[in-house]
Amino acid sequence: MAIKIIKRKELSFWDQTYLPMLFSGLWITSRHFFRNFFVQTLNLFGLAKHLKGSYTFQYPEVQRPLSKRARTRHRLTQREDGAPRCVACMMCETVCPARCINIVAKENPDPNIEKMPASFDLDLGMCVYCGFCVEVCPEDAIRMDTQILDIAAYSRKEMKLDMKELLNPTTAYPVKK
Repeated sequence: MAIKIIKRKELSFWDQTYLPMLFSGLWITSRHFFRNFFVQTLNLFGLAKHLKGSYTFQYPEVQRPLSKRARTRHRLTQREDGAPRCVACMMCETVCPARCINIVAKENPDPNIEKMPASFDLDLGMCVYCGFCVEVCPEDAIRMDTQILDIAAYSRKEMKLDMKELLNPTTAYPVKK
């Protein structure tokens, strides 16, 4: 196996000062600034509505639009009778890399279903939002489609969600519109 040695081009004095790259960066930043300033000024006077400048979302008053595939806060789905769809198979707890899901199983009164969760706890402070729990669930019991991004809390205890909060995701953090 032959080794190919590639020699770097020697930097000139001008390149060693890094001034060309500094001026290049300033030129690009200035170009963006003045273009957006000009477009926003025209839009202010009702001109050039077809041109779009940069836009800042005034969060949290104005929520940024999310794609439908965005992984947001978790929720548990329900059956028609209101019971959780989860059959306590423990697959989501097993696959979770952060170990933030804790399920305790109990026997289901319905003879067609073997188990159900006695408790389903999820710690949002530990969750890395990988979505493995959603992918592995055979019953489509857990989803990450609530479109709730605001998961801040004042204590770690408030970051832990139980089955009641996961079945009704808007109870813990109401969505502002």
